[in-house]
Amino acid sequence: MSRTPLYPNQIVPLFLTTVVCASGIGTLFLEILLLNHTAVTREPINLVLRTPDILVGITIYLKTSIDFAMFIGRLMTKFPGWKNRIMIEIGTALGNIVGTLAILLIWDFFREVKPLMAVMIVIAALVLLRMAEEGLEHVKDAKGNYLIPFAQLAGHYEHILHRINMSIAPILNRLIPELHVSEKTKKGFRALFLLAFSIPFLLGLDDFAGYIPLFNIVNIFGFASGVFIGHMVLNIALFLSPRMTIRIVKHPLISFVGSIAFVGLAIWGLVEAATLIGI
Repeated sequence: MSRTPLYPNQIVPLFLTTVVCASGIGTLFLEILLLNHTAVTREPINLVLRTPDILVGITIYLKTSIDFAMFIGRLMTKFPGWKNRIMIEIGTALGNIVGTLAILLIWDFFREVKPLMAVMIVIAALVLLRMAEEGLEHVKDAKGNYLIPFAQLAGHYEHILHRINMSIAPILNRLIPELHVSEKTKKGFRALFLLAFSIPFLLGLDDFAGYIPLFNIVNIFGFASGVFIGHMVLNIALFLSPRMTIRIVKHPLISFVGSIAFVGLAIWGLVEAATLIGI
């Protein structure tokens, strides 16, 4: 049985993944530099890369990337070959980068207008609550039985979270429609690139919007760079072992702990929004 040659099947796509990630961080640097030059009354964004901020960005991105990992895994299975792999990698990376840069731009313009910033943080908190419930899908097996030791606690937790999300769904769905990651039959490199770009772009808008409450805790440049690096790591891991990577990101205990973390961030954001408007 012949082995897949390292060049070009592996080396070229992995090299391009690194190049696109570095280009994304460079574009992020230029965007923040431009925003800082236009800042008159608002505080400039610190252009310093700190390891803790990068690690937070990588960790949170990998936790929110379950659906995205499954999407890429299906694309890789459906469109084999190193040339298709390049289209998938570049398309998904650019989609993630552009979505992230767009949210950063919106946040920077709104952050000095306290009422608007408060509204944006509340929306981010609602997104986090939805993400927290979605993560619980991977805490149960096909029969609906919990795969973690504290099943009863998880059941009560999910019930409360579901009721909260049901009550806010009419508001949130009008602002940010729920995204279902799926792929249709596509032919040609251009169609594959556009498909690979569109889903990460929309997911990047959705997920990164939920990170807004973190922006007063971590350095944004380091955090967003960590998000880009996390995407690169996920891409590489999926290429080397798609099944194992998806199994790890779907681990029940990781999903449960991540869900709790999102609820904590949502509560933090709501408190911050109340502080901004003087409640």
